[in-house]
Amino acid sequence: MNAVAPGIPCWADLATADLAEAKRFYGGLFGWTGRVSPQPEAGGYTTFLLDGQAAAGVGPPATPDQVPIWSTYVATDDADLVATRVAKAGGQVVVPPLEIFDQGRMAVFADPAGAAFSVWQPMAMGGAEVFNVPGALSWTELVTPDPEGAKAFYELVFGWQPEEQPMDPVPYTGWRCGSRIVAGMMPPLGDGYPADLPAYWSVYFAVTDTDAAAEQAVELGGEILVPPWDLPVGRIAALRDPHGALFSVITLHPQR
Repeated sequence: MNAVAPGIPCWADLATADLAEAKRFYGGLFGWTGRVSPQPEAGGYTTFLLDGQAAAGVGPPATPDQVPIWSTYVATDDADLVATRVAKAGGQVVVPPLEIFDQGRMAVFADPAGAAFSVWQPMAMGGAEVFNVPGALSWTELVTPDPEGAKAFYELVFGWQPEEQPMDPVPYTGWRCGSRIVAGMMPPLGDGYPADLPAYWSVYFAVTDTDAAAEQAVELGGEILVPPWDLPVGRIAALRDPHGALFSVITLHPQR
């Protein structure tokens, strides 16, 4: 995990009031087991493990009225510097940088269109230990009504370079960090998504069979927002867990 360079998404976690239900649903869907933090102040924060490796996390909401949501964390070597850049670029510092025990430093921000995202400055905990295999984080994507504003904002904050990608029927942007495309961006799809949904970051977890995973999510009490469909990178579906948190699954094409 130490190989994850600054500017690359390195972790995702779910904020929800019902930790037991989240463990049941995602454990059944992805085969995750849970490792609960021994710190009482962590409120039961649990690391989801995939074959013994950290894959994602789940914890209580920051406020009683916070809706269940998956959060994307981008690796950084200086959370304070990112906070300064966010403020100068027109974003909002929602939670200023703070230490999470001996694990690392984090901060929560919102871009000018309202999409929330976080950064993680690692100490004892580097982030996810497994990526791009079934049950692991494979992609993060900004869905925003203001792609042009996002291009300027994220270049100032992370140095990301936007590159247009072949992804018909929707215009799609890849975020380049150094030699890699590390995340993506697209406008709202319209059909299937709530009309009043603000800009947001979406997380994708790899699965062996998108259609089967979508059906299993429904059997476990979730909902299909966008049925399985094919893109050049793989077959995807947008889902909602029993408490309303949005996430996506993808069966990656072998060459991707």
